[in-house]
Amino acid sequence: MINSNTFKPENTSNNIQVPGVTLLGGYAGLSIHSKKKKRAIFFVDANNWYHNVKKWFKPSEIDICKVVEWISEEKNLETVEIRWYASVPSIEDNKLDYMKHMNFLSILQENGIKVITRKLQRLSNKEMLMKRQELLESWDLCEVCKPIVKESFLDISDHSKKEKGIDVWIAIDMVKESLQNNIDFCVLISGDADFVPAFNLIKSIKKEVLSVFIPRGYSNELRQKFPYLILGREILNKCFADHKKGEL
Repeated sequence: MINSNTFKPENTSNNIQVPGVTLLGGYAGLSIHSKKKKRAIFFVDANNWYHNVKKWFKPSEIDICKVVEWISEEKNLETVEIRWYASVPSIEDNKLDYMKHMNFLSILQENGIKVITRKLQRLSNKEMLMKRQELLESWDLCEVCKPIVKESFLDISDHSKKEKGIDVWIAIDMVKESLQNNIDFCVLISGDADFVPAFNLIKSIKKEVLSVFIPRGYSNELRQKFPYLILGREILNKCFADHKKGEL
């Protein structure tokens, strides 16, 4: 993803071309220096991205590389790296969904994106059910109460999948990269207000931050305190993948 625009001198009959100098009609014109691009790493909160983008599109159909390219052009940034932070579901919950997810992540890697994963820090539905059954059996319930409690207690259909550690991981990496002077800019593709403390710290060490997201699910606190870009539907329409290789 790193664009290396190495200067190559051109042979001319009357002039030697140098960076920042425009040749007009064979003569050296006025020196026009383009604004130097700032080096940026893009940090994508995949869970936040998925659950909000899916209200408009199938998330796997949006090419995150095209999204990054649009942002880079808007802000005159040099993309050093794109990092995709995602939690990995349990294969025991749904093997097909697991395989689709892993296939999608492999496609991202093939496109030069650094994929950073963390297993969902919770029991699978099967493990949760077993634990609850064991606990239920340990309670001394009467014959009347037991069926009622069992029906409610063993219903895990509303057991939400919670990511643990992904937000913290992203925040730590943003601060670490900023401290190491590897970049000028941290671009966060997320609308989560949990990143406000990390952004405050990055700003305190004189580095720049930018949050980018769709209108839905975008924290007011992020937009009020830091520079931001909103990805409207018309922008995402231009960022569809050329070939739908994976599903998510």
